[in-house]
Amino acid sequence: MMNKNEKVATRQSYGEELAILGEKNEKIVVLDADLSSATKTNIFAKKFPNRFFDMGIAEQDMMGTAAGLATCGKIPFASTFAMFAAGRAYDQIRNSICYPKLNVKICATHAGITVGEDGATHQMIEDISLMRTIPNMKVMCTSDDIQTRWAVNEIAKIDGPVYLRLCRLATPKIYNQDEKFEFGKGVQIGNGTDATVIATGVTVSEAIDAMEELKNNGVNIRVIDMHTIKPIDKDIIIKAAKETKKIITVEDHNIIGGLGSAVCEVLAENYPTKVYRMGIKDVFGKSGKAQELLKYFKIDKTAIMEAITQNK
Repeated sequence: MMNKNEKVATRQSYGEELAILGEKNEKIVVLDADLSSATKTNIFAKKFPNRFFDMGIAEQDMMGTAAGLATCGKIPFASTFAMFAAGRAYDQIRNSICYPKLNVKICATHAGITVGEDGATHQMIEDISLMRTIPNMKVMCTSDDIQTRWAVNEIAKIDGPVYLRLCRLATPKIYNQDEKFEFGKGVQIGNGTDATVIATGVTVSEAIDAMEELKNNGVNIRVIDMHTIKPIDKDIIIKAAKETKKIITVEDHNIIGGLGSAVCEVLAENYPTKVYRMGIKDVFGKSGKAQELLKYFKIDKTAIMEAITQNK
């Protein structure tokens, strides 16, 4: 399934597909905060300069403007780094977008510690937590090129606020062109019963790598790609808890409030199960190469394998 030789950053997939969507839907408008070459919204800007707005280094203003455009029947896609989108503009997202339930799509790139050398100040590890606690907000975090392209089109159909989390790091292509996804439904990869690894975003490919290597050692697990964090797929989580010996969550995010917390909430209320959460252990990030940081914070393939084979 996974093509390790072909890697694409989900921010690149987002920029390319957004420009294609712009051809199909004239209501699409795009806003950026002086980072269009990094978020890849510059691809849309070149095609549709009259529907692109560079708001400068004014993220809060950008969210307010996006809200205004939504009241006029447009479908605004507002992009900047996750640190500035979810962090600096939280108040505007909460009160100007989510409270009136306006049709704004916040597509935040450079999320997590895989931002790399930019360091702790730019490594947003709290955004899933912040965004999923706001009423009316839906939250997605895609794992590869194909899934991101699907998500761009899917969120344009949803009436209301959506937060789409994207990364800087180029990751393997996991899915085929004809893959079918459903909003709010996780994707099960494999049928192993020794453990379930529930992952999202960049950690999905690490989990699949671990699954494939463990299989050679007689350990059979399954991976769940949880591309939609809110609303989360309760059924697939409960099913995994009933059918497998261990539940492990892995995310490029603080373990507090993120995917792991969301999974624990589901199981605590429906099928109490021990869950081992892998992620950033409530500390700030560090400057370094993305793959080195995945290893340092123990959310890479090797750490996942150890969590499964040891008594976690």
